[in-house]
Amino acid sequence: MVCASPTPLLLLNGGFKIIAASASFCRAFDIDPAEATRVPIFSLGAGEWDAPQLRALVEATASGDVAVESYEFDLHRPNRPVRNLILSVRKLAYGDPAHAQLIVAIADVTEARALAARDRVLAQDNALLVQEVRHRIANSLQIIASVMMLNARRTSSEETRGHLRDAHQRVMSVAELQQQLALSAEGDVAIRPYLTRLCQTISASMIADPEALSITVTAPDISISPEVSVSLGLIVTELVINSLKHGFPDGAGGKIEVIYACQGPAWTLTVSDTGVGMTTVGADAMAGLGTSIVQALARQLGGSVKMPMTESGFSVSIVHEPNKPAEPRLDPALPQAAV
Repeated sequence: MVCASPTPLLLLNGGFKIIAASASFCRAFDIDPAEATRVPIFSLGAGEWDAPQLRALVEATASGDVAVESYEFDLHRPNRPVRNLILSVRKLAYGDPAHAQLIVAIADVTEARALAARDRVLAQDNALLVQEVRHRIANSLQIIASVMMLNARRTSSEETRGHLRDAHQRVMSVAELQQQLALSAEGDVAIRPYLTRLCQTISASMIADPEALSITVTAPDISISPEVSVSLGLIVTELVINSLKHGFPDGAGGKIEVIYACQGPAWTLTVSDTGVGMTTVGADAMAGLGTSIVQALARQLGGSVKMPMTESGFSVSIVHEPNKPAEPRLDPALPQAAV
């Protein structure tokens, strides 16, 4: 059975002499089958098997002190590459401790280790390449956004100017995400700094008096996947722009809050303002708030859009609750960043 084993095997007697060696062992380690019987395992080859680690393992197993499982052993042979081996040694007593035998199983993992090392190098190279691509995408998007804003200033049509500004903010939200991804070694995005920078970008281009009208971001110090970040960033862009356009007519002051709260897999994104409110805003703003972009992104995230009635201002929430149908509860103690 030992000789026919496809796995390299050695059967040793109590004196560590080889009783039987599998043909697979002889092929794997260039051992003459005629020489692989009745000699100690430590005499095989050119002496490369006479390693202190291997001798200690075999002797400890024979004494009954240990049972060796998956021990890593490097086989150093003269003028040949090092082989990475995994050894398992078992004692076979068969009720007669005086004539115990040892079975040694050997697995050669040299190629697997080399492949794993190459994979690690490739993964590092790919990560650097992805970061470079993200930087370039972000730079290109910022150039496109700058061109949009330049054209918005030049046009004489107020309607066209508004459309260009809206498009500018959508492009900037994606550019901001690409910057965050490029800075993240693991690819995940820290949600609080991402939303804060996004709202700072919107504020800088759309709010004339930051002291009168401000945007604050409240979110925990956690990271989320890039896919979710993209959708959340676009949703925040749409809802914040909507509040700025419809909630504060004639330069009125107030506050816009962006709140992201989570508990396990459940999370809620809320954008609310202290503006003129739904009744004053009218049907056009309702259509804006219910745009297909926000609805589609919410569905993509597995969430739903909710617009709770408020006495003043307006509020929109994207709620994702895979396990709990109850209404979300936002934690007011979450860290807050002023934009």
